[in-house]
Amino acid sequence: MSGRLVLVRHGQSHGNVDRRLDTRPPGSELTDLGRDQARTFALAMPRPPAMVAHSMATRAVQTALEISTVISAAAETHELEGIHEVQVGELENRNDEEAHDEFNAVYRRWHRGELRLSLPGGESGADVLDRYVPVIDQIRLRYLDDDTWNSDIVVVSHGAAIRLVSAVLAGVDGGFAIDHHLANTESVVLAPVTDGRWSCVQWGTLTPPFGTAPTVTRIGDDAARSADPMG
Repeated sequence: MSGRLVLVRHGQSHGNVDRRLDTRPPGSELTDLGRDQARTFALAMPRPPAMVAHSMATRAVQTALEISTVISAAAETHELEGIHEVQVGELENRNDEEAHDEFNAVYRRWHRGELRLSLPGGESGADVLDRYVPVIDQIRLRYLDDDTWNSDIVVVSHGAAIRLVSAVLAGVDGGFAIDHHLANTESVVLAPVTDGRWSCVQWGTLTPPFGTAPTVTRIGDDAARSADPMG
C-alpha cells in the first residue's frame, strides 16, 4: 500500500482574513491569496494525486478546483459529505477574543480526551469524529487498501477538524496537535499501515517523530492569541 491520504487545509478565505469563526457551510470564498496558495500547493506536490476531493464548504471547493486545474485541466473533483469544519454553534461568525478563547478552551479539552464536551450550541469532539472518520474509512477501503493502488489522494478540508481526526487516527499526541496549527494549504499526510491503523508521515512542515514541545508561542501570551483559531 503506497498511496497516502493528504488532508490539506483550504486556502486563505475572507473569513480567515476577518478572523471569523466561519464554520457553517457554505461559508466564505477564497481570497486571491488563497487561490495562489492552492496553486502553489499543487505545484509543490512530489507526485500528482489520483484524486482530489473536498468538503461542501465554498473555500474547500475552490481550493480543490485550483489544485485540480494545476494538475490537469480535465481533472475532476469529488465532494464528500461529513468532512466540513468543526461546527461552533453559538460562536459562529464571531471574531472577538472571547469567542476564540472559548473555542480554543473546548478544543484543547478534546485533545486531552474529553470528546463528549460540546461547544455551546455546536458539536462535540465525538460528533466530529462520528461524521468524519467513516468518510476516511471508505476512502481507505475503496482505494488505499487495494494493493494495485499506488497514488495519493488529496482531500481538501479544514484545520481544526483535520488536526483532531489525524491525531486520533494516527495516535499523535494531543499536546502536539494543539500546539501545531495548520496554516492555509498546509497538510497532514497519513499512510495506511496494517490492521486498519494509520501512520502520520507529515504534519505541516514537520516529519516524525512528533514531540510535544510547542514550536509556537504559548496560548495566553498576547502575541499568541490566535489570529486563526481554526487552523
